[in-house]
Amino acid sequence: MHAPYATMPDRSRGRQVPEEESSFRSPYQRDRDRIIHASAFRRLKHKTQVFVEHEGDNYRTRLTHSIEVGQVGRTIAGALGLNQELTEAVALAHDLGHTPFGHTGEDALHALMAPYGGFDHNAQAIRIVTCLERHYAEFDGLNLTWETLEAIAKHNGPVVGELPWALAECNAAVDLELHTHASAEAQVAALSDDIAYNNHDLHDALRAGLFTDDDLAQLPLLDRAYGEVDRKYPGLDANRRRHEALRRFFGFMVEDVISTARGLLADTGVQSVEDVRGLGHPVVKFSDPLWRDLKDIRAFLFTRMYRAPSVMEKRAKVAKVVEALFPYFLDNPQDMPERWHAEIAAAADRTALARIVSDYIAGMTDRFALQLHERLIGVKVEV
Repeated sequence: MHAPYATMPDRSRGRQVPEEESSFRSPYQRDRDRIIHASAFRRLKHKTQVFVEHEGDNYRTRLTHSIEVGQVGRTIAGALGLNQELTEAVALAHDLGHTPFGHTGEDALHALMAPYGGFDHNAQAIRIVTCLERHYAEFDGLNLTWETLEAIAKHNGPVVGELPWALAECNAAVDLELHTHASAEAQVAALSDDIAYNNHDLHDALRAGLFTDDDLAQLPLLDRAYGEVDRKYPGLDANRRRHEALRRFFGFMVEDVISTARGLLADTGVQSVEDVRGLGHPVVKFSDPLWRDLKDIRAFLFTRMYRAPSVMEKRAKVAKVVEALFPYFLDNPQDMPERWHAEIAAAADRTALARIVSDYIAGMTDRFALQLHERLIGVKVEV
């Protein structure tokens, strides 16, 4: 049973290219399925979350992260009476635009693209689903519903000021009303992203030996999680103790979002998805006390994981891969695969060419970028 403020598939604003509706899937189920079958989604399995994807089989990649976000999103959406299919579609699509090597690759590509409009992974995700996936006979992209496009574009909130060029191009063709908040489903997907990485980044960093369980047990929320486990299971072996503590931490975040959102939805009295968009503030968020605790945990992660010397050393190495490949292809576009040649020939100026090169590099996996760098630049980068 959907709540009145849920996004209802029978009220969808439709697709840019009209299609006959499925007899057994809702529009948002079709969107989710098209995202899962997209080439860009498959490539996420070899793209960095924090650790370069081949550093260990147990570390998260962008693909496993996206699946975890989808699972959290469905859980929260179900508890709030929202549309689970739309929430899952947005969760699975939210990182499609990421470059190889995660945020390191994005930072490098954005700097290289500064003279040509910059690079933004959220805008790139929109570009992928509206343009770069080219498998269907009647349209480029995935021809997703307006609601799914809106949610991908605005899941982190309204987009104001100067738009990233990739998002501006999409919005010129389909007005996504970027000045408003998105649906509650999009907001759930955004918070599910936070919940997933706050939890699994701790797990991955513990596995990598960047800090210890004793370090975590000194942090807010985690002190309670470890304390509960130690009281209930005294003498539990280290791996099980860790898992039990982190799953409690995970539960604290999910339960807090559900409780806080229920209160906000009731207090605001919203009765439709349009009411949610027009409120001027999100309805899905962490409580203030939990958010303060998470800021302490994030500060710890920033220092001890994201800026750990071993991680920074690898970041510097992989940034050089992107920094070498971009100018190489800008000067030698003929060395790009044949399927890009028609676009290259049609490029009106160097900005257009740079954006084609950016699309190509952004779509690479970690391993492909490393292999290509060795073959074209003549340097093998060990990470």
